[in-house]
Amino acid sequence: MLIWDTQKNEDLCTACGICAKVCPPQCIWIVRDADENGRPVARPAEFYIDAAVCMSCSFCTEFCPFDAIKMNHDYELAVYDRYPQLVYDKEELTVPVEYYAALWPSQYAAEEEVRQRKEAEARAKEEAKAKAAAEKAKAADAPAQKRSPEELQALKEQAAAKAKAARSGGAAGGEDAEAKKARLEELKRKAQERAKQRKEQGE
Repeated sequence: MLIWDTQKNEDLCTACGICAKVCPPQCIWIVRDADENGRPVARPAEFYIDAAVCMSCSFCTEFCPFDAIKMNHDYELAVYDRYPQLVYDKEELTVPVEYYAALWPSQYAAEEEVRQRKEAEARAKEEAKAKAAAEKAKAADAPAQKRSPEELQALKEQAAAKAKAARSGGAAGGEDAEAKKARLEELKRKAQERAKQRKEQGE
């Protein structure tokens, strides 16, 4: 049976096709609905179950991510002809959620608890997001804080001190570079002298 949400007045089924894919005897087939522009929408236009092929394994109910398909307690399926009596369409399969709640009360209560918790978490996230956006907009609309002349003077002095320290560090770095360059030149000169001496001794 397919569950109809009487509060939202819509099918729980989104025509995702998972039940048809996991069905071992492949007795389920679905046609997705479309809007006026021909774009597919998340609801079934047609939904069929061939009861003559169905093995009542309940894989469809276990794998359905939306709890849209459930096992019924109506086992009186004896008919004279397989077609069309044993091929159930969407109209025959659809039942209100209250029927499912009366048929499987414990299972329905557990699913409702999970659904309500998820909805509460989603609402909390949306409220937090809206609050953060409102605070951000309020901060953007608030006038810029004006500094006193004393604060501006202190900031200028801090900037001047940082600039002076940077220049001092740059000068010290320049002196170190010059000393290193001079030492390398001295080592190079000594190496050339030793090479010249070895050459003269060899001759």
